Amino acid sequence: QLQLVQSGGGSVQPGGSLRLACAVSGFALDHYAIGWFRQAPGKEREGVSCISSNDGSTVYAESIKGRFTVSRDNAKKTVYLQMNSLKPEDTAVYHCATPGAYYHCSHVDPYDPDEYDYWGQGTQVTVSS
Repeated sequence: QLQLVQSGGGSVQPGGSLRLACAVSGFALDHYAIGWFRQAPGKEREGVSCISSNDGSTVYAESIKGRFTVSRDNAKKTVYLQMNSLKPEDTAVYHCATPGAYYHCSHVDPYDPDEYDYWGQGTQVTVSS
């Protein structure tokens, strides 16, 4: 059974950094692409990044490009989202997810939550002074 368990998150002041982790079980991390999404109160879920399994290629939404970095450690079966220069508008619940059947982000619309079948439980990130 595919499972994604998230950790990290919390509260930080603007300009600060946080790192989210997404530990997977039930499948080899190098088999499937992993995406990151976020959802702010009253807003739709937004795709922010995706990392492919075979070549480690990444894509980023314009809203976070240059500030967030996604990486993976296949031995630890964990994907990370390093978030730097955080802004109040980054406040949201963040989720990791996998399409399950595809190993490269280009095989799906990486920013469309409907393309993903398995989700982490979500973790709150709050950016406030």
